[in-house]
Amino acid sequence: MDQIRIRGGRPLSGEIAISGAKNAALPLMAAALLTERRLVLSNVPQLADIHTMASLLGQHGLAVEKLAEGGRVLSLGGAVTSTEAPYDIVRKMRASVLVLGPLLARTGQARVSLPGGCAIGTRPVDMHLKGLEQMGAEIQLEAGYINARVRGRLRGASILLPVPSVGATENLLMAACLADGQTAIANAAREPEIGDLAACLRAMGARIEGVGSERLVVEGVSRLGGAEHAIIPDRIETGTYACAAAITGGTVRLRGGRLGHLGALARTLAEAGVEITEEGDALLVRRLNGLHGADVMTEPYPGFPTDMQAQFMALMAVAEGAAMVTETIFENRFMHVPELNRMGARINVHGASAIVRGVRSLSGAPVMATDLRASVSLVLAALAARGETVVSRVYHLDRGYERVEEKLAGCGAEIARSHD
Repeated sequence: MDQIRIRGGRPLSGEIAISGAKNAALPLMAAALLTERRLVLSNVPQLADIHTMASLLGQHGLAVEKLAEGGRVLSLGGAVTSTEAPYDIVRKMRASVLVLGPLLARTGQARVSLPGGCAIGTRPVDMHLKGLEQMGAEIQLEAGYINARVRGRLRGASILLPVPSVGATENLLMAACLADGQTAIANAAREPEIGDLAACLRAMGARIEGVGSERLVVEGVSRLGGAEHAIIPDRIETGTYACAAAITGGTVRLRGGRLGHLGALARTLAEAGVEITEEGDALLVRRLNGLHGADVMTEPYPGFPTDMQAQFMALMAVAEGAAMVTETIFENRFMHVPELNRMGARINVHGASAIVRGVRSLSGAPVMATDLRASVSLVLAALAARGETVVSRVYHLDRGYERVEEKLAGCGAEIARSHD
């Protein structure tokens, strides 16, 4: 099993290229199930989750081809020969459930294993299923599988989501594109990744209104065509490397990063003493006069993203004063706290909130990653710590960050991967 060794204390300086957004790429790949024509995606990140989704789509019969060196351009499409998404693939990645809506809309049936992914909370798929039932699907849960069927075509419906779930919004949006009549999704999620999915679906011939708002309206069409689409830059990777620059006291240029996609994260970093300025096609990030404690509460976009909570907590661990970090999205997302405390952080958890009292410096230590974002928070802490830190179980990291050691080393970090 791989480990990452980091010797901290070096301010980062240089440029990091931001990869395509994983959380946009996965639903875009699933959208290929909606058409027999070719969907060509560019700016595809090279991540374990992308390979998992490619394997799943291959299981359904789609041809997934790399059209450029490094696999950054993918061509997907073809006939659906299987409507089953098996456990041995789906268990690796929660986003696998995004094939449910497209399969049901295109073929009238789907058998999808209940999903896996990081152990950060329950994340039920109830909203996906109830929305599809409102559109006429018959759904049964049996032996760990979702068995879904529709007589004829899905029907348009008015759907009110209890909370703005990203996955449910994406699944229902894709299904609605091939439904009979009009579908309205109220309390829809507004993340940039959903806007990216809608832009691609429109290029394929879908009729979607209200993108970026809390209400999406879709007028179903009989069929969708092919398209070419460039995936947006990863806003979570952008935020992560912004924290890396800040925690080390360095200056980093994030090529491809978009300030408009950061939402509350940009405002919170500014409050903590981190300056982010637009510079051409990049963002320039630097720490001003020290780091200051800032309170955050995770919320749906454009609020502070739950996927940045662990990284921001690492930053607050070396800030002046105290910060309160409240997690409202996932109930098990403080698993990085004991590991940060092993490095000398002073963090106390009280229910859904963590009090972070900043310390002058952290110390290198052997630590273990528990999930995707927790793993990178330990890398950030190690960059600022005295001495050497060894982060184990970094396979979590490979699910969401492309060439992290190479990107950080290019800015002066002393970081290397080794095999345990």
